Amino acid sequence: MKSFSLWVYLSTTPLFWLTVTLVAWLAADAMSRAARRNPLVNPVLIAIALVAALLYVTGTDYQSYFDGAQFVHFLLGPATVALGVPLYRNLGLVRRDLLPMAASLVAGSVVAVLSAVGVAAAMGVPHNILVSLAPKSVTAGIAMAVSQSLGGIPSLTAALVIITGIIGAIMVTPLMNALRIRDYAARGFAVGLASHGIGTARAFAVSSVAGTFAGIAMGLNAVVTALLVPLLLRLFR
Repeated sequence: MKSFSLWVYLSTTPLFWLTVTLVAWLAADAMSRAARRNPLVNPVLIAIALVAALLYVTGTDYQSYFDGAQFVHFLLGPATVALGVPLYRNLGLVRRDLLPMAASLVAGSVVAVLSAVGVAAAMGVPHNILVSLAPKSVTAGIAMAVSQSLGGIPSLTAALVIITGIIGAIMVTPLMNALRIRDYAARGFAVGLASHGIGTARAFAVSSVAGTFAGIAMGLNAVVTALLVPLLLRLFR
């Protein structure tokens, strides 16, 4: 009875769920380090699983969790701005690769939308689901806004964004090794374009150059996808 009373008290404390989130991340990151940063041991996926399991076991709804952990959400803004530091440090490389980056950006954005939406449309998926699926390769805030403005389901879009990011972060290293792509700028740009913030975090874990180009791709793809999605979805009406 005392333990239950203690849980009720802690679960209503504003910083409790923030602490849970940080502890889950530290545990997940420790597992990733122990596995020598193996892409299959993805700390984001592990941390999500740990927090989700605790929410399920305790019967805590998402809003209660978010009320306590929203400071992490706030920090996404400063963290994104901080990507400008490695960008500045690698400005010479960025200038050298402007043309291939522009071509890759357009090609990658179009393929990211059409490949997913095309397969889903061929399977008879309803239009609102297609809209929710289209911006899956963009960072969550922009993806949800695009989805909502076009009649999609923002919560579904958020889930698809997370799944896309985790899959990309797991696949990028073995895929690039299999394709014998050794240029970290190319590797980083590819994962940032396809897998937004989660892929960018994985890129920084491998190389600062890869992380820099991943951050650039993540930012640019958010703008280009927001412009392209309304146009490309007309093909599937």
